[in-house]
Amino acid sequence: MKLFTAGFSHETNSFSPLPTSKRSFEELMIRPKTGQGMARLKDAVGYADFIRLGEESQMQVVKSLYCEAQPSAPMNQKDYEEIRDEILADLKAAMPVDMVLLMLHGAHTAQGYDDCEGDLAERVRAIVGPRVPIGIELDLHANVTQKMLANATALMACKEYPHIDFAARAKDLFDLCTRAQRGEVKPVMAKFDVPMLGNFPTTREPLRAFVEETTKMEGKDGILSISLIHGFAWADFPEMGASVVVVADGDQTKAKSVAETLGRRFFNMRDQIKSPLVSLDQALDQAMDEPKGPVVMADRSDNAGGGAPGDSTYVLEAMLKRGIRDAALAMIWDPMAVQACFDAGIGATIDLRIGGKTGKFSGRPVDVTAKITALAESPRQFVFGAEAPLGRSAAIHVEGIDIVLNSIRQQTFSPECFSELGIDPKAKRILAVKSAQHFHAAFAPIASKIIYLDAPGALSTNYLQYPFKRMRRPMAPLDPVTL
Repeated sequence: MKLFTAGFSHETNSFSPLPTSKRSFEELMIRPKTGQGMARLKDAVGYADFIRLGEESQMQVVKSLYCEAQPSAPMNQKDYEEIRDEILADLKAAMPVDMVLLMLHGAHTAQGYDDCEGDLAERVRAIVGPRVPIGIELDLHANVTQKMLANATALMACKEYPHIDFAARAKDLFDLCTRAQRGEVKPVMAKFDVPMLGNFPTTREPLRAFVEETTKMEGKDGILSISLIHGFAWADFPEMGASVVVVADGDQTKAKSVAETLGRRFFNMRDQIKSPLVSLDQALDQAMDEPKGPVVMADRSDNAGGGAPGDSTYVLEAMLKRGIRDAALAMIWDPMAVQACFDAGIGATIDLRIGGKTGKFSGRPVDVTAKITALAESPRQFVFGAEAPLGRSAAIHVEGIDIVLNSIRQQTFSPECFSELGIDPKAKRILAVKSAQHFHAAFAPIASKIIYLDAPGALSTNYLQYPFKRMRRPMAPLDPVTL
């Protein structure tokens, strides 16, 4: 059996101030034909799992391009088409193939393309024909479209937020598509649209129990897979939004019925499952009232993992104004400030302007007198076991606060983004992290308390501040909606 696999992943924020080009993907680009990036193959979740599973099953595995980029604005058309066409050319050269597995995102748009995943799936289907199984693994923050459904044999999203289960879902998808290729099952899909926007951690009840309930339904009564899709709220096109996707064995009516039943329940619990947000001032009060630390404050509004710049200064300004001490903040994306720190050297005290550089949601630059406490050429943090390089980074100490400045834009995932710069996160009273939920997996074990901030920024859940023009309406919480 011959398996073809590729990966092309981007979560596109229609309102991000950061352009997206081919260069955006090159930091995390793997070209197996040339060996480029192969040292990072193990960190390419989903894609690397498809390769491993295929090889373990004695399949001939044809490996095409894999690339991903930090969330940002819609990709420019020329670069999107160039990367897409490279994957398609590899597929044509590999024909005939018996199965295609793609690691995508589900919320990728480009100039001229509302639905990059659907566009790619349609072109793959045209090459391989109607009988070859096409499996697509998605992020649960996907916006699932009709074109994706029409051209894939099975869509399967991760179930957890934070996304700790991509490898497990890759195996589920591999097994499902292998069975389909052998004729053991006949997957059919149905989607139920859930008209809501929100941030829904699966670490909290009642969503935790709902996820576990739907997982237990898989493999029974003809249900092959269930994906609770949260949608990506900052995408402005008609098919954006949450949904439930069900894959059944040959029974379209059952798939549709189960998707609708679960979708209505998902919608009706929306107010119970959203992140409990606290204002910045209240969060600082709560953090200082805790008898021990570290209290982790999540600045979800400046989460680079959703397209925010990662250089906002609102939290830092508030901490400095309150005279907060014994605290640490990670990370402010500021390559210019990092370079200044490297030029000055460890131990130097310099006047430095940090953050607030990228756009109107980044706040004002903050002028500080900073002591440079650490410099690192290649520190890293860990994303559910995979390494994520921070780029050249510096740690500075400002009025009782340790601040990590980095040069590869990304959200905060793990305590190593502190410790690799000589900061002991467990010893701090307060840890401010720029992340919406993915920090939770690694920080919850050391946190005395976790607070989700309702701070200003590019990813506020005050959706009324964004100039949506093409979103389908009505949409909760913007409109009254009854299902």
